[in-house]
Amino acid sequence: MDELKLMVTLWPSFPHFPRFAQDERIWGIRLNSAQIELADLNKEIELIKALPEKIPLFYDVKGWQVRVEHVYENPDYLDLTLNHRISVKTPIPVLFKAGEDGALLERLEENGKRLIFRGGPFLEVRKGESLHIRHPSYVVHGPTFTDFELEKIETAKRGGFKKYFLSYVNNQRYVDEFLELVGQDCEVWLKIESIEGLRYVAREFRKKSNLFLVAACGDMYVEIERPHQIMEAIELIIEKDSEACAGSRMLLSVVDGPVPSLADFLQLAWLYDKGYRNMMLCDEICLKEELLSTAVNIFESFRENYQSRSRISQKQKTTWIKDFLHLH
Repeated sequence: MDELKLMVTLWPSFPHFPRFAQDERIWGIRLNSAQIELADLNKEIELIKALPEKIPLFYDVKGWQVRVEHVYENPDYLDLTLNHRISVKTPIPVLFKAGEDGALLERLEENGKRLIFRGGPFLEVRKGESLHIRHPSYVVHGPTFTDFELEKIETAKRGGFKKYFLSYVNNQRYVDEFLELVGQDCEVWLKIESIEGLRYVAREFRKKSNLFLVAACGDMYVEIERPHQIMEAIELIIEKDSEACAGSRMLLSVVDGPVPSLADFLQLAWLYDKGYRNMMLCDEICLKEELLSTAVNIFESFRENYQSRSRISQKQKTTWIKDFLHLH
């Protein structure tokens, strides 16, 4: 496998969905279920059924990932409940917005499902958002899949989904339980987003034809102990699965303008040189048509230039450089 592929995140109800669903430069579309209600999911599936032709669609299941279930109105401090019960030594800092914001968790209530903070973060916290607690005492309790998540999985199954992303994978039991729910023959992309997930990759993961690893850099970059360790994490994943995908935190400079940064191109080149041939843009870029269009154009330019050059001989590269610099 040598062809570089791009995946994006959209929902059929997005105004720009039809445009990108027919774009041959895009390999697949991920549907992020984090903040969607059951009734809305049913509406999206009806829109999918009306599509003129089959498009590779992947439904992202949250499962074990801890997310905000409800935020109480309180002007003095942040007060919320989670989809899973947790335990952790308090007080302790909690990170929001992919590590860009945070607040001090003062105590747990309701058997670890309700979190009371000392004040609150700078930005608004909403239902469905994830959070990060980095401490050895942190434990997530309860069933792997909440009743609400099970309902959404069943709805996706009835809608004909056979391709999935599975968030916060950290052990084989979690993967096996999910396959029991959706079917052993389903294609599942396992999102590695934590230290526990990386340990799973190193110790337990066994490559199968329908299982693929994902270096989900959005959350993983927050969860790892030191930022510079992200390189080792990304290398480990591609070493264990040559078909792995790298996702999020790429081409982010397009948010500020149409000209990509040097870092954007160097990141894509580094991932390509490490062996990644599947890449996925983050939600922030995909939500807006203009940003997504710019990112797809940049990615295609990289693909045409860097991928083609990687296949030619040194003599051909020398000729290419001379042409590029007009040295003839």
